[in-house]
Amino acid sequence: MSIGSSQSQKQASRRYTPQETRLSDTLIDQVRDAIRVKHYSLRTEQSYLQWVRQFVGFHRRHPGALGEQEVRDFLKYLTRDRHVSASTQNQAFSAILFLFREVLKKDLSELKGVERAPDRERIPLVLSREEVRAVLSHLQSTPRVMADLLYGSGLRLMECVRLRVRDVDIPGRQLIVREGKGGDDRATMLPQTVIAPLQRQLDYAKALHQQDLREGYGEVYLPLALERKYPHAEKEWGWQYVFPSKQRSVDPRSGKIRRHHLDEKVLQRAVKEAVRAAGLTKPASCHTLRHSFATHLLEAGYDIRSVQELLGHKDVRTTMIYTHVLTQGPQGVRSPLDTL
Repeated sequence: MSIGSSQSQKQASRRYTPQETRLSDTLIDQVRDAIRVKHYSLRTEQSYLQWVRQFVGFHRRHPGALGEQEVRDFLKYLTRDRHVSASTQNQAFSAILFLFREVLKKDLSELKGVERAPDRERIPLVLSREEVRAVLSHLQSTPRVMADLLYGSGLRLMECVRLRVRDVDIPGRQLIVREGKGGDDRATMLPQTVIAPLQRQLDYAKALHQQDLREGYGEVYLPLALERKYPHAEKEWGWQYVFPSKQRSVDPRSGKIRRHHLDEKVLQRAVKEAVRAAGLTKPASCHTLRHSFATHLLEAGYDIRSVQELLGHKDVRTTMIYTHVLTQGPQGVRSPLDTL
């Protein structure tokens, strides 16, 4: 390990003095307030606060006294010493930019030439139809319904767990994804084979909601703008989650007791166990089911623009990556050995 690397790690791991801790706590409160004014998600809030803490701990000075060079040094440390991925470094960069622009009111417009982590293009892991069938066969109850939607509708993990009753259109055979990645809404298909189990899930969720109402609860989280626009909507059936948590919990922002959606880790663990039970050696995950959805549609000859819309990709080039794993169809390439 180089001397510079050793110094960077010592600098990043140093403990705060009491005075530095007070300064850090005050700054964190300011960042949290600024994030909530912007109505960012709780996940974004937690991520940004984590990176601000690391940035302040790295330099051991109040960021008001720091500038572009210190930001460069921290991002270089993430790349060279911690070997973070490009997406992780971009997340840290976004958090620090938010700190300077929204809290410290300092412009970093001249921040150029920052050493960035290499962004590698990866071919998505895809399961065959037989492998998907095997994985799904080892899932039961709610995780099975959710996994069916990941593969059958192309939902992302969080799009699935955040699905609300009002966005399930059984007669129209479609789902509406609200504020997906990039903040846009989209419609996607609702497979015929999942309708019956999904209806049973809705019946279960409705019984749970009615029980909450009888016990004086029944509220669900709504984005702040919707809470103001529809002041009584948080108890309405249509706004409830399709996949509710088994227990009520305290909302970390409002302090209200509400029923949140099912923890995504429940589905992640269930899929991981199903992959193992199916005897697969591929490191498949929930997102693998979405990759398989896209690839199998393209293999079936569906237009790439249609698949792009179902996936919610802004750029068709993002969807094009699935053509690299096609095993048949017009994009397929046969080995010359198979033509001998």
